This record gives sequence, C-alpha cells and structure tokens, in this order.
Amino acid sequence: MGVLAGKTALVTGGSRGIGRAVAVRLAAEGALVAVHYGGNDAAARETVARIEEAGGQAFAVQARFGEKDAVDRLFEGLTGGLAGRGLDILVNNAGIGSSNPISQVTPEEFDRLLTVNVTVPFFVIQRALPLLNDGGRIVNMGSTASRFAVSMQIGYTISKAAIEAMAPTLANDLGRRGITVNTVAPGAVRTDMTAGYTSIPEAVATLESITALGRLGEPEDVADVVTFLASPQARWITGQTVDVSGGTYLGPLG
Repeated sequence: MGVLAGKTALVTGGSRGIGRAVAVRLAAEGALVAVHYGGNDAAARETVARIEEAGGQAFAVQARFGEKDAVDRLFEGLTGGLAGRGLDILVNNAGIGSSNPISQVTPEEFDRLLTVNVTVPFFVIQRALPLLNDGGRIVNMGSTASRFAVSMQIGYTISKAAIEAMAPTLANDLGRRGITVNTVAPGAVRTDMTAGYTSIPEAVATLESITALGRLGEPEDVADVVTFLASPQARWITGQTVDVSGGTYLGPLG
C-alpha cells in the first residue's frame, strides 16, 4: 500500500505539465485524485486514463479559472466526485505565465495574472477548509522567480511572491488542526508552458550554466517533492517554501 492509501486529493491544473506529474504521483501512492482542468478535455482524460491504467483512482473536474463562478463549479464537481468523503490534500498548481517587462504589461494582463495565480488559489483554499480533514495538507505552487530578478517575468514574479506569502499565516491558522501549508518553488522545468524557451538550445545552455545540478527540471522532479510534503513523513514541516530548482543561482560555479 502507498503512503497515501485512503487519502483524497485535488490538484488544480492537473491535466498537463507539473500538475499531471503531481496527480499521477499522488495516485501512485494510493490517493483518489481529482484532476482539475480548464478546457483541455483530451489532456484531462489522458491523465485520468494514465492513472487508472496504473491501478490508481482519479476523476476529472472542469472549471476555467478567471471566469465567473469558476470556484463554485470546481467544488460542485469535486464534492460530487468525492461522494461524501472529505479532502486530505489540496495542491494549488494551476497558473499562467507572462513574458513582458513592466513597460509592456497591460492592466488587463496584470489583472488576469493576479486573478488566476493569486485570487483563485486563495478562494479555493477558503472553500476547501470545511472539506479539509484534520491532518490535511495544502501545497501551493510558487516559483524561484520570486527569489531573483527576471525582468521579462515581473508580473508573474509578483503573483508568485504573493502565493508564497500565504503559507506562514495559513500554517499558523490551521496548525492546531494538524494541517500543514507549504509552498514548492520550482525553477525552469520542461513543460508545454515553458516550451517557448526550453526548446531553444542557447536558452537551455544558459539556464544549465547557472544551475548547480547542470540541467533543467522535469515535472517528476517537482512531483516527488509535492508528494513528500503531502505525506505523513512531512508532518513537522509547515509554513515553508521549498526551492525545487536544482540549485539555480546559488552563486558562482567553481
């Protein structure tokens, strides 16, 4: 039996990339996983099928974040799929990126970044609290972008810094229930969201040159850490940000 046998989990943005890897990994450890997705039905079906083919349990829940009543639709589908069971693990993974410097970020783009990357996760947590079982786990997806300067990602950086700032207060508020709240901060990871630069050899070489472990991350690198934080073994870790970047920008390489 896996360490999460009998547990339930919600992974937002769980149909592709890091979210898919997290959903697959949690299911492999025995959790029933709700795979949230925005609009790509085929990707969601593929993720659920991959989990079920490996002997796991999963169901898909559709809600396009940024649209009115999206959180309501998410929880309607979630509670239906849980069929009366509580929630043990919430992974706020869904998010959008930006590749504009401050001079080119429009009010509309900035508002959408904050809505999808900050406001929605905040209210997903709020709505999840009555469902969340004592001893539960909340893992939010941050980014190493909040640790150093990346001028082309300033809007994205601000949104991820806000997500990171949630964890300590939430951890304090929920600690008496045995619920832990942590942030995982990936570096550059090969996904369809990052294909714009991870498909360029020169960009990859630059990123690898500033990373202690000398390579880009894979979704599974992040999923393993999320699964650890969701497990009983991480019961004494809360309010923390875990850098999962292979040691990006640690200092001059010797």
